[in-house]
Amino acid sequence: MKPSQQLSIASTALLLMLSTLTAKADIPALTNDFTQPEAGEVYPGGKTSHTRRIDKWAYSHPTTHMTAERKLDFTLGKALFKRLWASAPTTTQAADGLGPLFNARACLQCHKGNGRGKPQKQTGETDPSFFLQLSLPSPIKPQKTTHTLLPEPVYGHQLQPFAIRGLPGEGDVQITYESIRVPLADDEIITLRKPHYEITQLNYGQLHPDTMMSPRIAPPLIGLGLLGAIHPQDLEALADPDDNDQNGISGRINIVWSQEHHALMPGRFGWKASTASINEQTQKAFFLDMGLSTPLFNSGAGECTPAQTDCRFLPDGNSPQYENLEAHSDIVHWTALYTRNLAVPQRRKLNDPRVLNGKQLFYQSGCTGCHHPKFITRKDPTDPEHARQLIWPYTDLLLHDMGEGLADHRPVAGASGREWRTAPLWGIGLSKTVNGNDYFLHDGRARTLLEAILWHGGEAASSRKKVVNMTRMQRADLILFIESL
Repeated sequence: MKPSQQLSIASTALLLMLSTLTAKADIPALTNDFTQPEAGEVYPGGKTSHTRRIDKWAYSHPTTHMTAERKLDFTLGKALFKRLWASAPTTTQAADGLGPLFNARACLQCHKGNGRGKPQKQTGETDPSFFLQLSLPSPIKPQKTTHTLLPEPVYGHQLQPFAIRGLPGEGDVQITYESIRVPLADDEIITLRKPHYEITQLNYGQLHPDTMMSPRIAPPLIGLGLLGAIHPQDLEALADPDDNDQNGISGRINIVWSQEHHALMPGRFGWKASTASINEQTQKAFFLDMGLSTPLFNSGAGECTPAQTDCRFLPDGNSPQYENLEAHSDIVHWTALYTRNLAVPQRRKLNDPRVLNGKQLFYQSGCTGCHHPKFITRKDPTDPEHARQLIWPYTDLLLHDMGEGLADHRPVAGASGREWRTAPLWGIGLSKTVNGNDYFLHDGRARTLLEAILWHGGEAASSRKKVVNMTRMQRADLILFIESL
């Protein structure tokens, strides 16, 4: 690394640290008036929110007040997001280098309509929007702030079921479900499904006996730039790692190592807040999901491990014409710009008395202890359109212990095997409209919002109990409110 690059990295880290230390928290107070909507509540993304027709494209519109020039950049990013990559070599060097092992050929295959993924069927159907993360426990005692993720020796950090021609995929995932009946007040019974996972047809040998596995579905992409624009000081103000207020909720910032900035930073993105920026998250997706080299992950063989010898010596798409990479810096830049600027749709049925009642129940049940309603974004975000916006994401971006029912027992950076980042709720009621499914939670086990709530445990156990004890009509109003977001 050149001295100038080292200085730039150090300066960036210093500026980030100083901005966190000197800024004051700027978090709007929670309301106690549930007779009418709050000012600005109709626009969850502030001025960036879109007001277009609610249909399958509801997650696909750009930030509303982008300039014409930046909308052209957004359109270019959209084209790259939809691009189907091919294996090397091809006559079109700009779009080759897929794999050799991969989960999908395009970003859009995982994020249909820019929405959430779905678990594959029990029959063993392979869906690109579902994947299995792998790792081994670190032999080194983790620091207070971070765990080291070791790849599984043969299969790496992620099981990749697809491969280019002439090479077998790594294996398949079989999912079976165990039914769990949950009695609620008013003689209502909900049946939850607890998933069990098994990897079959392993084509490169057996897994290490200590392998830790964690399933994931692709999350929705709206509002990501706005989440990145929440000031770290606001996250720190909401964090209560030692539960000093003794309310049973102890949110923690996940401090992660940023390869982009070469520094420890607050994690915001991913199911466990394991990534600090959308740029880095985008590069991880190119590399792990599609096997494409990027500025941060420059191996043309993707995640082929030393044990996968045939895989490592196949042709790749690293080209001197494109920084000796497959997904070079311009591709990463435009794709990340696109995902940061997918607008949040405006709220619906805001004045409905049942929605307002559901909102009050949401607050009274303590849901806002993790799903914090609103923030004002910082004045100097990555994208100028996101500056000083009153936003309503219903998340604190913090880690919370969600109990044994949702535990994957796989630590990531500062997150334990029982902790998950609070998922943003904006736009959640449009999931089925956008991409034909409404599977919720990190692995899609919940088929309804009520099922998702009933899986909450740990720090959310008290809120779950209040929902269980509601009348059937109260629960319906609560769900109507969440769907209106």
